[in-house]
Amino acid sequence: MAEVYRDALGIPHIRATDVGDLAEAQGEVTARDRGWQIEVDRLRAAGRLSELIGAAGVAWDVFARRARLDDTARRALEGTDAETRAFVTRYAVGVRRGMSAIGAGATEFAALDAHFGDERPLEPWEDHDPLGVLHVAHALFSTFPVMLWREHVAATLGDAWVDVFAGYGDGGDETLPTSGSNAWALHGSRTASGLPLIAGDPHRIFELPGVYQQVRLACDEFDVVGLAFPGVPGAPHFGHTGDAAWGVTNAMAHGVDLFRERLRRVPGGVQALGPDGWRDVDVERSVIRVRGGDPVDVEAIETERGTVVTELRADGDELVGWSVRMPARTNADLGAGALLGLLRARSAGDVVTAFGRWVDPVNRVLAADRDGAVLAATVGVTPDRPRPERRLPLRAEAVAAVADRAGTRPLEVTDVAVDANERPGRPEIDLGWAYSSSHRADRIRVLLEELQPGSVDDFGPVWSDTASGSAIALLQFLPRGPLPPRAAAVRDALWEWDGRMDAASVSGGMFAAWRAALVRRVAAHPALAALHTPHGYGAVFDPWLGITGQVAAALTRLLAHPALRDDVEPLAAAALDDATDADEWGATHRLLPVHVLADVRGTVDPGAGLDVPLSGDGDTVRCTGSTPGVTDRSWRGSVARWAWDLADRENSLWSVPFGAAGDPASPHFADQLSAWAEVRPARVVTDWSRLRPDAPTGAA
Repeated sequence: MAEVYRDALGIPHIRATDVGDLAEAQGEVTARDRGWQIEVDRLRAAGRLSELIGAAGVAWDVFARRARLDDTARRALEGTDAETRAFVTRYAVGVRRGMSAIGAGATEFAALDAHFGDERPLEPWEDHDPLGVLHVAHALFSTFPVMLWREHVAATLGDAWVDVFAGYGDGGDETLPTSGSNAWALHGSRTASGLPLIAGDPHRIFELPGVYQQVRLACDEFDVVGLAFPGVPGAPHFGHTGDAAWGVTNAMAHGVDLFRERLRRVPGGVQALGPDGWRDVDVERSVIRVRGGDPVDVEAIETERGTVVTELRADGDELVGWSVRMPARTNADLGAGALLGLLRARSAGDVVTAFGRWVDPVNRVLAADRDGAVLAATVGVTPDRPRPERRLPLRAEAVAAVADRAGTRPLEVTDVAVDANERPGRPEIDLGWAYSSSHRADRIRVLLEELQPGSVDDFGPVWSDTASGSAIALLQFLPRGPLPPRAAAVRDALWEWDGRMDAASVSGGMFAAWRAALVRRVAAHPALAALHTPHGYGAVFDPWLGITGQVAAALTRLLAHPALRDDVEPLAAAALDDATDADEWGATHRLLPVHVLADVRGTVDPGAGLDVPLSGDGDTVRCTGSTPGVTDRSWRGSVARWAWDLADRENSLWSVPFGAAGDPASPHFADQLSAWAEVRPARVVTDWSRLRPDAPTGAA
């Protein structure tokens, strides 16, 4: 049994005697608060989401079964050390109890029962399911879907166009609208207290309920506040133990290998061509049960290199598909061994040591402690490939297997460190091929130098900065010749604009409208016609293969390309006509929470009323990314904000877009939304006397 307390925001603070009881209590409280959310994610890992939500889940289930996510989680639990295995297992015990008591009663389950006209009883969690949820959080977070896009570009337009669409990956100076995450650290020599401050904000899809869960985990060994993945024990990405603190950003590393497989059917099975000739492959066949629909057969093929995750294409007498080699599957390790080590960390060195067991995705870590140390490290496991082999899928018949490599030696920070998914300056941690623009990182450095922040309370202008780099780069393509009066007025306003994407900015709204219209016209240009050929990889990859979105990401490169250069002036002029009636940016740039029920026609989307206006854009520090040319609604951005004070943990700050509870009927479902939109994170509370007792865990 454990004690549970809540602060004014409903954030759970859990206090148990030992680690095992704490893990169990965290699982139970999470099931109470986020029962719908964690059940969806564990069904995703198992490739069984369609059993709950019907046809809307089929595309994902097909991918999950082909990638063998559930089997990887099972293997990872079996292969980890006994203490970690017990930690994960006890968490699952708590989830089973919490789901039985409260979680299974989430309103979404009842809504689906009413929609489909049947009842689907929930099954108890298995011990490996928390690792399945961890795997789901990162399975498509790597670079391989983008590599499929590059393969599609090469196949339809030619290899030379690959670098055009990924111009930010070749070291060019231009700024392109790519989003990511931010983190920064100040050495104690820069702060009022004389001890370090670290802060940041991860950028992901605005999932509802939120992807991160604020939590406090205390027992006889440690007392940690942090941001947890609901369904996973501990706080693996962001945490403060009192003595040490950490936060991560994605390293944009080449974390998995992608292979173009040549396959053939033979009596009794399937074979794949590799460096040593044709070899038998492992084939698993299963049936997806689709609620309210017909069952779907799935063939899951695994070669010596990895799992085939795409549809198969006929190529003469052979079949072609693309396989993914994930180190997590190859080594049967999802990095769970890092979970307890992070909670027990007492120094920045302890944090880096704990992350030595991290696997996927490869992250950059900033860690600090009360002794004043600040460390920057790159952690995780990645295939040891030279940079040219990270650009496109490898030809399986010609490429041998490769060893994996772990993270690199940490760097001691003596002043300021900033990470924002940009290409690193240190060659030994340049593990990717394409990176986000350096604009956010550069902008954060400028702001920190200008503001000279002495405490976490000074970070607001950093988090909320709306200066766009890509906007300034794009304005050079505005037409300079005579224009109709209304179009000329828009152009002149944009020439005078400061490039800030504030919600109240009419010029920002004009720019966005002009950009969107220009994106649509470029996407329809004859030079790119072949790109619209169906990709054929499978529906789950559609978000990465959307032509309009990819054109938006590479717009400045495309406008400068010889194939389009002569048409830029008329295209840009025509696009101005679409911006003449533009309103302020926040009129159309509004939050788009992504809830599973939004894909199930006939059900009520709990996020429908949460469309608040937002400042920022995809490449601003205040990241609120949309898809220009498709929608101004923001579906990706800061899914949390955190600032850890090493001098006094109660001076620390945190916030999430929605709230602590997953139940739309709860007062804590979206009670942090207004403060999040206004960049007003809440103070962390750790004084037990200032918390209210909640129902204890451990009840039957």
